[in-house]
Amino acid sequence: MTLASCATAPEDKVSLLNQVQSRGELRCGISGTLPGFSYLDDGSYTGLDVDICRAVAAATVGDADKVDYTQLTAAQRFTALSSGEIDLLSRNTTQTLSRDSAGGNGLTFAPVIFYDGQGILVRRDRGVTTLEGLANQTVCVGSGTTTERNLNDVMQTRGIPYEALKFEQAPDRDQAYLNGSCAAVTADRSALSSSRSVFPSPDDHVILEESLSKEPLAPATVDGDDTWADAVRWVVYGLMEAEERGITQDNVADYVASATSGEQEENAALRRFLGIEGDLGTKLGLPNDFVVQAVEAVGNYGEIYGRHLGPDTRTAIPRGLNESHVNGGLHYAPPFN
Repeated sequence: MTLASCATAPEDKVSLLNQVQSRGELRCGISGTLPGFSYLDDGSYTGLDVDICRAVAAATVGDADKVDYTQLTAAQRFTALSSGEIDLLSRNTTQTLSRDSAGGNGLTFAPVIFYDGQGILVRRDRGVTTLEGLANQTVCVGSGTTTERNLNDVMQTRGIPYEALKFEQAPDRDQAYLNGSCAAVTADRSALSSSRSVFPSPDDHVILEESLSKEPLAPATVDGDDTWADAVRWVVYGLMEAEERGITQDNVADYVASATSGEQEENAALRRFLGIEGDLGTKLGLPNDFVVQAVEAVGNYGEIYGRHLGPDTRTAIPRGLNESHVNGGLHYAPPFN
């Protein structure tokens, strides 16, 4: 029996990349309740997180519309990923050690798509400008989130007594705040901007300048599937690199033409990036022009940001750290070599 067991090789695990490609559809977990990030608008999901799902679908199955979205609460999201209910989690999720480790949630994070920090939202007429102004007050917070722990850590360290009122669903949390059940609400600053944008009188509420934490938000896949994680990772990097190169949804076809038989035909680095030469996509199990397919579907990272969070949107958030590194931000793609 021992010899027989030693002679039997374990079956190779089929990567989620192969399963997604065979299925012809990406299953993506989102919030669905955050304007600017993932929100149901006129029957279709839209937002930064949604466009990440669409980019991955375009690069892996060749069609950005082949996405099956699942709305998930903070408490549901990791179970949905580990159980195989979804292939990709693109839901304003903070990368932390415990979530990234095999002994924790066992996630593998893609590049950060939004550098954020935790904030506090209060009614403007309360005159609160610091955390100390919330002493002995009730603060609404999402349960099972990093914000819950961060709030407790900061308030405890600074000796500010408070009471936490916890909610699993962000809309319930916000409604409790609007109803006066709590003096303030805490979440990622981006989430607070998103929530405030749909309040009856957004200008009546202010986000305090003070930031309670670092919140690098990133898509995630389940740990142990390097093939799938690599594919997702480099799709996201492709969107960032495209912005740096000035390649947009409108001009990507022109870049391909120029690098194929035009002025940039000798630009080897550009030809590799666009998949015209080399086998970078093949190394990932993707078409060599996977970046082209993603950018044609959703645009580069800057276009995605501007479409959902730019100055002309209702959830306007200055890019700040979310600029490309060439503009002083933190977004930086490794070489496509």
